[in-house]
This record gives sequence, structure tokens and C-alpha cells, in this order.
Amino acid sequence: MTAIRRLSLVTDDLHAPKTERQAGALRVAIATQDMKGLNAHFGSAKRFAVYDVTPEVWTFVEAVAFGDVSDESGKHRTEGDDRITPKVEALKGCQLLFCLAIGGPSAAKVVSAKIHPIKVPQPQSIEDVLSRTQTMLRTAPPPWLRKVLAEAGVVEKNPSFDDEED
Repeated sequence: MTAIRRLSLVTDDLHAPKTERQAGALRVAIATQDMKGLNAHFGSAKRFAVYDVTPEVWTFVEAVAFGDVSDESGKHRTEGDDRITPKVEALKGCQLLFCLAIGGPSAAKVVSAKIHPIKVPQPQSIEDVLSRTQTMLRTAPPPWLRKVLAEAGVVEKNPSFDDEED
């Protein structure tokens, strides 16, 4: 069993951490080793920084930390050694997942959980990822993002989006 820790900010004793997505926000997970940058492959990420993002603001939701990660070799240690499913389960509710790389079987599991994986070619700061996401939300979002937003209930679903290619 993979050890999973959820860390969130609590401003006072009366307010429990919010895990429900704020209205109108896109929930974004970022694969990170250090909580400072997008700098990890999906399978080897020690943590995922989770944020709610709107065109105007982003809000830290939680950090999800894993005790057992891959070594980026692409090889499984033993038959039945599944480190991917617990990560996908922990990220359910997110609409976007930013990472440096993700293997085909992992991507299939992420997509089936209604999370859109986005591979980024090189490391960058979490702030840059969130800022670029806000820019996409403020300007004309690409068809794949409009579809994600509609499925997440962030925008009204437009039947013409279904006909567009990703």
C-alpha cells in the first residue's frame, strides 16, 4: 500500500481545509519534487501541488505527497507493483495535470479519471504554470480546454465543442 499524505493550509482552528473545488475554478495538479516548480515525471513525482485557478486568481488547495514513487527508468519493480492507481485516485477532482512526462498506461488511467494530462517540455516554476493557465482562461481557450471546462461545469457546455478536434 502506497503511503499518501495530504497537506493543506489552515488559517484557524474553525476552518477545515477545503477539498471541494471553488465555483468557476479549474482544479490543477502540478507534478513537483520540491513544491516550487513543475519538475517531475508523473510516476516519479514525490508531490503534486493542487490549485484552484480562475482567470483572476489562483488558490492553493493542498499538496499530495507519496511515499513510494518510480525511479523514472520506465520499468516496474515487481509484477502487480502499482504505484500509478493511488496517484490517480488521489488526484480525482482535478481537471488538469501538468508534468514533464507521463507514460501511455499512466496517461490512459489519468484520462479515464477525467483528468487532462499536459506534458511540459522543461521544468518551470509553479507560478509560471498557474499564470499561463490563467492566460488561457482569460483569452480564447483552445478547444481541448473548452471541453475540459464544460465537462467540469466551469462553463456552459456548447454542443459545437463536441465536434472539434483536440
